[in-house]
Amino acid sequence: MELEGRLEGSGCHPGDTTEDTLKEDAAWSGIGSKAGDTEQRLDSRPPDQDSRTAGQLQSASDISSTGAEMPYLADLAGCNRRQSDGHLDPMSLNAATASGSIRPNDGEGHKVSFSGSSKSTKSIKERGSSQPPSQSATSSRSSSPLTTPSATQRSNAIERLQTRNWQRVDRQSEALWQETVPTEAQPRPFLIYHDSFIPLLGTTPTLQLLIEDDRAPYFHEAGVFHPKTNTLFITSNQIPDHSPDAVSTRNKTIIITRIEFFSPTDFSRDKVRCPERNYMANGGTNYRDGLIICAQGSLNEPAGLIYMEAKRPHRTYTLINNYHSRPFNSPNDVVAHSDGSIWFTDPMYGYEQGFRPKPQLPQHVYRFVPSTGDIRVVADGFGRPNGICFSPDEQTVYITDTDAIHGDGSKDGTRAATIYAFSVFCDPVTGSPFLVNRRVFAHADTGFPDGIKCDVHGNVYAGCGDGINVWNGGGMLVGKILIDGGVANFCFGRGGEMWCFGEKKLWRVQLAEGTKGALLKI
Repeated sequence: MELEGRLEGSGCHPGDTTEDTLKEDAAWSGIGSKAGDTEQRLDSRPPDQDSRTAGQLQSASDISSTGAEMPYLADLAGCNRRQSDGHLDPMSLNAATASGSIRPNDGEGHKVSFSGSSKSTKSIKERGSSQPPSQSATSSRSSSPLTTPSATQRSNAIERLQTRNWQRVDRQSEALWQETVPTEAQPRPFLIYHDSFIPLLGTTPTLQLLIEDDRAPYFHEAGVFHPKTNTLFITSNQIPDHSPDAVSTRNKTIIITRIEFFSPTDFSRDKVRCPERNYMANGGTNYRDGLIICAQGSLNEPAGLIYMEAKRPHRTYTLINNYHSRPFNSPNDVVAHSDGSIWFTDPMYGYEQGFRPKPQLPQHVYRFVPSTGDIRVVADGFGRPNGICFSPDEQTVYITDTDAIHGDGSKDGTRAATIYAFSVFCDPVTGSPFLVNRRVFAHADTGFPDGIKCDVHGNVYAGCGDGINVWNGGGMLVGKILIDGGVANFCFGRGGEMWCFGEKKLWRVQLAEGTKGALLKI
């Protein structure tokens, strides 16, 4: 969903981007990205000059980026935490540990582990653990009494706790609305609501700001990683465009950014130049050897699904642009099933934002089979259907409803900001899939859930107003990745890598190597 001002302070306004900026590709290479007060430039390997098209960046050195870890570490004494329910109280940790008053197994339900886990493996399994099986051995805790740690062990434990960039959330305090509840941007980006989140993070999770470009919200939706070319495709939010071609989109345009990675922090960035115009691109997904983009259309051009080749010159082909001769509203997000079918959402945001005609269809979720041309409605009853993804076994479909915010920018906290789960049922006679057992899976406590993905362990990730929220398969919130300004969408890469889109900022998150996206499983 592209909304002007979708995130606090990140909206695109006429002063953000000049006509010269949009037309002159040399200037589009990016402006300085800062970490603190120090501007750093990223040394990059320039792509093959013969394969470059007009308008490409000269190299990644044309943009200013930083691969340094953000300075989120804070003094542990500044984080007030209770000791109830097995949670450490960092304010008194030093004194209590030095005096020996904290013991490793001090009372039932009050286990304290100096390595950062406060619940036994048994209790995690009983509550529906989302931790990877491959790491269960390293994260488990013995239920037998432990000996009191030596002074050296205590010192090392305190040092580890003080250098981790995550912190626990005291659920009891949160439920009682005490002042210890985190309500603002945290000094550490990884919040742990349940110990099953710890193995997903790994031993050294990091949050990095790769690019900051204040001129326009280039990092908004899609997020399609193409492994063969090591390339990430991202669609922008709406950007002012005064060219004659943009009249039918109310003088707005959306740019697709192509980022080719040579290493996690060594890359080149340029615009995608399609031979055919892709009107108001939004969500996207991997499909065969390329990608599918949701084309929201314009006042004159139909909305639908576009297949785009991952390699230059990025030729595009229209897959579908109507439902039995009735025009789609403005397709928002899309995901491919292993059987070749394509599932997508179709809210009316384009009409509300003035670049699509009045809707002629309800806000449905569709299933399309390119090989036969079959197009079916599989779900309805949404306020604004948005993100969509499958569980790893494809037996569950997750769909976000962002009715809490409409295309005109109006917000209402009493409307849906909800993730719904559906079971996939195949008719025993025809073999056709149907969505049954609709149920509320989760409700976002901050903002609304936009883009949504699963990892290979069945955990569900969604871009929300405070960053990435993570639930296990049972709908329990297990953790958050706090990102200033929130996240509209995100994408998994290789080995626990994740890119998060914050409008004018592109973030990189490194989780445990085994935390892989369910779509690519790499």
